[in-house]
Amino acid sequence: MNEGAEIFVDVMSEQTAATAQKEKIVFDEAFTLHHRTVFRAARSVVQDSGLAEDVTQEVFLRLYNNLDSIADGEMLRPWLIRVAINVARNTLRGNIRANTREENYVKESAEVSIYSVETDYEQRESTSEIQRALNKIKEPLRSCLILKQQGLSYKEIAESLSLNETSIGQFVARARKEFVRFYGKIGREIQ
Repeated sequence: MNEGAEIFVDVMSEQTAATAQKEKIVFDEAFTLHHRTVFRAARSVVQDSGLAEDVTQEVFLRLYNNLDSIADGEMLRPWLIRVAINVARNTLRGNIRANTREENYVKESAEVSIYSVETDYEQRESTSEIQRALNKIKEPLRSCLILKQQGLSYKEIAESLSLNETSIGQFVARARKEFVRFYGKIGREIQ
């Protein structure tokens, strides 16, 4: 590189460093001068100091990222206040939406749990009614019906209960009739 080009590169790097330093100083000065104003503006909207501090941080992050777009120093304070109010409102909207989602979730969960409790009670009651009806059926009819419902064949039922295989079909049919009769009576008793 020739000497003139090296001087030009040195001057440009010094100017870039000076510009970066100047921007940093401007940001630091803006933060120092306007932090309290931004915080107050945010707190006036959100009504919570912790949330206002979060909003203030967001505002100054936006300032840092958009520092070069604010050309006029006199417009800095109004810009910061406007951004603070907008960010605060957006934060409130987001919180309201989040709360609404949580409330809806809680309502849905409560409905599901109520449904689950009601369903559970109904299932227990139904099981209890079935058990009472089965208990009214005399042996060996009851055992034949239960084993048939469990999927055993007539031969397997006969072997397990030490009964004649040809009578198992009759026992199951009679047990079904008695079950229907007793189960219907139990249903009428409850109502």
